[in-house]
Amino acid sequence: MVGMTRALIALTSHRQLGNTGRETGFYVGEAAEPWEVFRAAGWDVDLVSVAGGQPPVDGHDPDDATQNAFLAAAGVENTPKAAEVDPSGYDVIVFAGGHGTMWDFPDDPDLARIAASIYERGGVVAAVCHGPSALVNLRLSDGSHLVAGKRVAGFTNEEEAAVGLTDEVPFLLADKLAEAGATHVPAPNFTEQVVVDGRLVTGQNPQSARALAEALVKAVQAA
Repeated sequence: MVGMTRALIALTSHRQLGNTGRETGFYVGEAAEPWEVFRAAGWDVDLVSVAGGQPPVDGHDPDDATQNAFLAAAGVENTPKAAEVDPSGYDVIVFAGGHGTMWDFPDDPDLARIAASIYERGGVVAAVCHGPSALVNLRLSDGSHLVAGKRVAGFTNEEEAAVGLTDEVPFLLADKLAEAGATHVPAPNFTEQVVVDGRLVTGQNPQSARALAEALVKAVQAA
């Protein structure tokens, strides 16, 4: 792609973890590691969330320098809402994970609008861990599912069981991706897994966030 690459990292605004009484949100590493990789590649990186403002944070490791830098400098405290974002200025969208995404990503019309626009203009769509929940209902302008006929990664049923949340999430991500026509390609629990299928780049879990971003940079360079 010619000129400065602009990337958008999408974050959940959903805070309540089912009926557990616990809070959730976006998983910090899954946004922070791509943010760091993209900035190192010379990209311009913005954030967006479903509801705007300060999205709820989950999984922050206070000893992780990348996460701390992201929270301090990326603009997390005042994100625009998806409804306010013009997708025409972006080449890439990354849907960061966190369990909150399972509630507000799948049916948000503005996230879908942004991602479909980027993809149909030749850009790259990416998602990691639970972030592919944004893809389960995402249709292109011809009515087809973006993931139909594509190989994808995403949080597996076995990983959901391992964290004890199978009965709390509104659906199982791997199953929904398959229902939309994708081929879900799992790796062993909590191991790095990134799947690139053309201009769709997906990762399985938090362990895949940095490799996802690195694969995405290569995909953009090849586009």
